[in-house]
Amino acid sequence: MPPIRRHKPRMVKYSAKDVQYFALFLAESLVLCNYTTQQASADRFAPRQKDTDTVTKIIDFRTDPSKYRHWRVEYDGPVANLFMDVDEDAGLFDGYQLKLNSYDLGVDIELADVVQRMRFEHPEVKVVVMQSGKDKVFCAGANIRMLGGAAHSHKVNFCKFTNETRNTFEAAEADSGQKYIAAVKGACAGGGYELALACNHIMLTDDSTSSVSLPEVPLLAVLPGTGGLTRVTDKRKVRRDRADIFCSTEEGVRGKRAQEWRLVDEVIANSKFDEAVQERAREFAAGSSKADVAQGITLNPVDRTIAEDGSVSYELVEVALDRAARRATITIKGPEEDAPADMDAFTAQGDAAYMLRLARQLDDAILHLRLNEMEAGLLVFRTQGDPEGFAAHEALLMDNADHWLANEVLKYWKRILKRIDVTSRSMAALVEHGSCFTGILAEILFSVDRTYMMEDEFDGDNRPLATITLTDANFGPMPMSNDLTRLETRFLGEPQAVDKARAAIGEQLEAEEAEELGLVTMILDDIDWEDEIRIFMEERASFSPDAMTGMEANLRFAGPETMETRIFGRLTAWQNWIFNRPNAVGADGALQRYGTGKRGDYNMERV
Repeated sequence: MPPIRRHKPRMVKYSAKDVQYFALFLAESLVLCNYTTQQASADRFAPRQKDTDTVTKIIDFRTDPSKYRHWRVEYDGPVANLFMDVDEDAGLFDGYQLKLNSYDLGVDIELADVVQRMRFEHPEVKVVVMQSGKDKVFCAGANIRMLGGAAHSHKVNFCKFTNETRNTFEAAEADSGQKYIAAVKGACAGGGYELALACNHIMLTDDSTSSVSLPEVPLLAVLPGTGGLTRVTDKRKVRRDRADIFCSTEEGVRGKRAQEWRLVDEVIANSKFDEAVQERAREFAAGSSKADVAQGITLNPVDRTIAEDGSVSYELVEVALDRAARRATITIKGPEEDAPADMDAFTAQGDAAYMLRLARQLDDAILHLRLNEMEAGLLVFRTQGDPEGFAAHEALLMDNADHWLANEVLKYWKRILKRIDVTSRSMAALVEHGSCFTGILAEILFSVDRTYMMEDEFDGDNRPLATITLTDANFGPMPMSNDLTRLETRFLGEPQAVDKARAAIGEQLEAEEAEELGLVTMILDDIDWEDEIRIFMEERASFSPDAMTGMEANLRFAGPETMETRIFGRLTAWQNWIFNRPNAVGADGALQRYGTGKRGDYNMERV
């Protein structure tokens, strides 16, 4: 193989004006003003918008196709053509335009909804073709003006949500038999290329304007924020030296070189591109192992009420907010109705089926707390209900995991639990009398930082004794991002402890038994319960949130590193460090000097 050279005729050549124009929109999570500027603009670009339920302004993750401003879908049997056609005047907040198919959180909220509805409402879809609805640009990445004006906490959680959304459709083939194709026409830069990277197959048109690029490092002194570096090497298997060239040049790579370097899978002549894309989609659909499903179910709006104190009520989830204590208590209600007799009955219930209804409400609650209650540093999980009742509802899905809807609900729960795992808040669980921490709900106990359990009877409490019930759901179907179960992660290096826990499947384990199996942090009687819980909560609230975020992220993901843990762990750590470095965000840093024609004035010391 000949040596690698900067062969400029095969690289995309942009004028200085072009580079500056595109750079304005392609740094996905990575653009920071200095901290003082952020705080001064926090009110202007605070992560809040008016909710119909309350006078409080909040970001609402609930949407549906009738409200879409940025995406449209054309369904053609097993193929869904998904068009990114961002309305530049429909940003989530005022003060910026979403030009060149750049995106903000509102665009990604819609995308997450699209992907979810394809799972449940359109199970006939086997292939999704992601493409641009605009000429000469696929996607320019996250909107830099939005990120520059938003509070730091908003930017961080925006990045986390976009990563979760991309992981969702990246895993769609393994979970649901849906394959994603990125049909790239025009500039595909920064977060736009990261969007394509999350697809199973990338097709690039061969013309003078179409290219892929990750120019954040040389142009903005920051990192691609939605897994670009990791997916280039770990997923695309791009050679390290070629990845180094690609990620440190301002120019994009196009044509055959993009294919030779594995940055894309196919390069097609522009005149044949649309036809080739549809042909490939039909080919993938024909080869799909996904069962033919004629009819899905409708996902109706999730109902909730927000009180003046910020507490949130759903039918099955209650979020009690104590802003003074910086704490949110999430109470999950067990089922009151019997489990459906079979999957036909479950399907007939649609989104009203308990396990799906609870999943959607809990998912919305977690996202709401992340983006709208930034100072609620401690999340406390509780359950109340009949353990056997919950076990029956779960068993129906587990026993029929090959049914398309049962599979989608179970995979949805897997995604929710992963969302809890990576939520940067201190988390605890209280296993109280009358609780129903069973199976999937018991997974929450192994996600949080500490679990406290009531021991023996409490004076004046006539509820059933606190128990934990393990099921098959705790031993495989709900892995963490490290590809281990939460019990395997909890007992890393102790497989015998996992085996011992597995032997207790189906037993309602009381406090001493749960402690012996290592399922809880501490068991407490009625003398010590209130004081110990109070001390823990007060102590936690007194610690630095920054230190807590770092400590918790390090402790939660023991075991092997995967592409997913690298994206949520290593990448997040490095980019947050860079965000605060003057080379990027200082007065003479790359971001501050962007658009001036002057290169950033860098401190050249390596640290």
